Amino acid sequence: MRILFSFILFFSCNAQDPYDWVRSLPKPWTIDKSKYDEILPKFIKYFPDFDDRLKAINIWRIGTPYGIFKSGEEKEPDSDPILRIDTTDCTIHVLTSIAMNSSRSWGETKNKMIDIHYKPNEQNIKQPEYEKRWHYTSDRILNNPYTVNITNELASKNELEEIELTLNEKSDGSEFLKINWNLNGRFDFIRSEFVNDKLLEKLPPVCGVAFVKKSYIKNGILIAHEGFVIDQKTLIHASSASKKTIQEDLLDYLSGKKESKFDGVMFYKISSI
Repeated sequence: MRILFSFILFFSCNAQDPYDWVRSLPKPWTIDKSKYDEILPKFIKYFPDFDDRLKAINIWRIGTPYGIFKSGEEKEPDSDPILRIDTTDCTIHVLTSIAMNSSRSWGETKNKMIDIHYKPNEQNIKQPEYEKRWHYTSDRILNNPYTVNITNELASKNELEEIELTLNEKSDGSEFLKINWNLNGRFDFIRSEFVNDKLLEKLPPVCGVAFVKKSYIKNGILIAHEGFVIDQKTLIHASSASKKTIQEDLLDYLSGKKESKFDGVMFYKISSI
């Protein structure tokens, strides 16, 4: 028994954290496309499980410089790149990480980014067009097959709040974004006071979280921020305050330093592409 215990102790002290390999990599914002093509397939080798790999990619991207509205369609009205890993905002961190998770090269990642980030046109083809972009996170959570709403599965009816609004329609009836689109819908979210350790235990190993701010409704917007939750507790997100992608305790972030930072959250699972 003593020999067995010594072996277990030796093994546990010398077992390598599987994410140490990720932390040893050059940071994604410092590499070029050829280095990216060399590194990315190794994630599938080291992390064959979908959720484990998505967690690993999130860890790799911690520290990425923050830059809002830096991704576009590579043509007017938004000529920014479709895919970039040198900078990110909260939504682009989520979508790019999902695209990277099922890819082996820069070209594959770019194509999958188009698949995730754009709605099909009248010919049922997805192309990078500004008007066809999933501009609103709440619309994407309800209607995009890759980010599937699980909010109502996690909370009881009295812990939920329902909001009815028309996305992209301001209180004066005008469009917030000039995309000739709006969507009237009902959106359930979990009120912040009911988000606790017990609720987080119900989450999958990796999922998305979107933060509701009711003061935005006057502009036809419901979601103010989003990111990933890993291990049912840790938020990884592109932070405008920190000017980079960071990890922190989700409950600490949700409670915040200021009163009523967010009114609640929506959770969504990530489906493979």
